[in-house]
Amino acid sequence: MWRKILCLCLLLPLNAQARVWLGEVTHVSDGDTLWIKAGRGVAPRKVRLLGLDAPELCQPGGEASRAALQALVVNKPVQVNVNFQDTYGRDLARLQMDGRDVGAALVGAGHAWSSRWRGSPGPYAVQEALAKAARLGLFADPAALLPRDFRKRHGPCQTGRQAFKPG
Repeated sequence: MWRKILCLCLLLPLNAQARVWLGEVTHVSDGDTLWIKAGRGVAPRKVRLLGLDAPELCQPGGEASRAALQALVVNKPVQVNVNFQDTYGRDLARLQMDGRDVGAALVGAGHAWSSRWRGSPGPYAVQEALAKAARLGLFADPAALLPRDFRKRHGPCQTGRQAFKPG
């Protein structure tokens, strides 16, 4: 019995951090970062999709990943389930659109990897395995690099584009 109580106590802070809000996607920066406006007169918020890692824009598959996310969510209503904020001030969140998990859709179509952390294959490991087996999207290239490995090898992307400014 005491183990159940301890487990519940450990889970409570995690649930207390989660926030859920509704908004409309106004801009997609890359395959896992977008801007969502919560209502009229409210500035869009920068959101990083939790549970997946999309290729960098300058990496093979990066532009296709961004285009896939744009086609899926731009100018559409979404439910944002925020778990944390990262060091860049972005909300780290899972998105739902029409009852569908946006991250699962992206990974399942081969536009991103399931996030790996401390030996875990991540929340979308099944979708990634299916996309790899079908050689979808970036998984058509057996030498495709995880974004963190790409950055280690090539450094960050250097683009001439200006950053998106909400408003």
